[in-house]
Amino acid sequence: MGFLKEFKEFAMKGNVMDMAVGVIIGGAFGKIVSSLVDDIIMPLIGKVTGGANFTDLYCVLGDNPAFKEGMSLAAAREAGVPVFAYGSFIQNIIDFLIIAFCIFLMIKGMNKLAKKKAEEPVPEPEPSNEEKLLGEIRDLLKK
Repeated sequence: MGFLKEFKEFAMKGNVMDMAVGVIIGGAFGKIVSSLVDDIIMPLIGKVTGGANFTDLYCVLGDNPAFKEGMSLAAAREAGVPVFAYGSFIQNIIDFLIIAFCIFLMIKGMNKLAKKKAEEPVPEPEPSNEEKLLGEIRDLLKK
């Protein structure tokens, strides 16, 4: 029973719960960024590059009679054509850069808030009655 109690204490610590919340929010954030890349940024890049879709970019490895010029990546894979699909890699790099930039901006903002909070003057605490009385006694003894 000691093992279960120890595990329960570990699982209920604040750090583990914070990490779980971070993982859940990170998953949702990843979906938002993927949508931003897939639905907004990549179509704009495709428009600039003349309609190119990065996820469909590939090179055929070797000669294969099943390959027909202009085949989509999905069709080439279905036909058993060996391909080097580098478009998905480019897409994932763009996803990563956008996520890294968003996290950078969030951390920069949090650091700015923390710095601003640290610079705020901390008010001196009001002395207690005992401290006031001791101060008066000290002042009387000096006289």
